[in-house]
Amino acid sequence: MGERDHLLDLIEDLEQQAEGIHLADRDAEVADRVRAEYARVPLTSRVHASVGHRVSVCVSGVGVLDGNVERAGRDWFALEVAPAGATWVVRLDAVRTATGLSERSLVEEARPAVARLGLGSVLRRLSEAGESVTVHHQDGTRTAGRLARVGEDFVELAPDVSSVRETWGRVTLVTFAGLAAVSAR
Repeated sequence: MGERDHLLDLIEDLEQQAEGIHLADRDAEVADRVRAEYARVPLTSRVHASVGHRVSVCVSGVGVLDGNVERAGRDWFALEVAPAGATWVVRLDAVRTATGLSERSLVEEARPAVARLGLGSVLRRLSEAGESVTVHHQDGTRTAGRLARVGEDFVELAPDVSSVRETWGRVTLVTFAGLAAVSAR
């Protein structure tokens, strides 16, 4: 091997090392960008991508609920809990852990119109239906009754006709911040 060939081999080796360093830098940059992008993914996006999936969620004041995500809104989701088939409206801020959510996330622009509805809209609909419900509070207590009027950040819970004597007809105001979930009875 001549001096010229040796020099060309050295240059080629340097070029390969430089290319390797460049690829490693690019891979690190891509990984950083992926981490930065994922850091902006809210729980809401994962829940929306999980509509139709069976999940297990631990809810403050309630415990573990297993069921299928039926619908999702801006700050809530409806969970059909097995085996009874009861529907629960769960406030996203009350969720402590979740298992079984989709690996994907669904950006806001790709969500259905119902996804823009907040918790108040869902509670108003339940109020209009006049069904008996149980409100599960973040502290673990529960209050049964019928949803009455719904304000911006609270709901009024009226006692059931059967329990008026026990509560003397008083309405209980429940703040959204104190509410963990609502289940139909």
